[in-house]
Amino acid sequence: MNATSTRILIHGASGRMGQALLRLAAEQPERYSVVAAVTGRPPAQRVVDGVPFFAAAELAAVPAFDAAIDFSLPEGFDPVLALCRARGAPLVSGTTGLSEAQRQALAQAAEGIALVWASNFSLGVAVLAELVERAAAALPGWDCDIVESHHVHKKDAPSGTALTLGQSAQAGGAQPRYASLRAGDIVGEHLVQFAGPGERIELVHRATNRDIFARGALHAAARMVGRAPGQYRVRDLLD
Repeated sequence: MNATSTRILIHGASGRMGQALLRLAAEQPERYSVVAAVTGRPPAQRVVDGVPFFAAAELAAVPAFDAAIDFSLPEGFDPVLALCRARGAPLVSGTTGLSEAQRQALAQAAEGIALVWASNFSLGVAVLAELVERAAAALPGWDCDIVESHHVHKKDAPSGTALTLGQSAQAGGAQPRYASLRAGDIVGEHLVQFAGPGERIELVHRATNRDIFARGALHAAARMVGRAPGQYRVRDLLD
């Protein structure tokens, strides 16, 4: 392990995002060191490519870490949040479907630790959200429409990312409308359009590879280390 690398706990390591996090962290040992990978079920192997694996029931036994990244299920969220609170470590989470009680627990935890929950960890989307808020504030009275496109298997509509962009638009004073498309194997596309008399502005983000979400989560984890307690956005962690 490199002395300057960020020690990462990956919670939800058997899922698609967990596997991407493991692979991408291994490609950058100078920046990241995965000290533990946690899966819902007991792991078939205790050590894989030098990374120790733990079952969710063994979470309390994981070694020291600088930040935890959680992409699991709502039923697995409470224990990892409790672990981070107990150890005073930052939490980066993209687990969806959290209950209102769990969201309140996040807010309470932010009084003692640094944490970020996001529906999308793409750094490009974080920049887009900032641009949307600025555009909405600069263009009062313009129509605002958000069109999101995803693969045919995605069930929720509008997407969590579209709703997040809508919150940015509302923060700038706009009232967004939403449209959703489900087609083929589209990873994710988000168009935010502002239309006024005789002109319009389109702000677009297109994802062509799901690795962007894992890269963004790793980026966020490294930048959460040493931060004061509080709830952060991905866009707060860009520099």
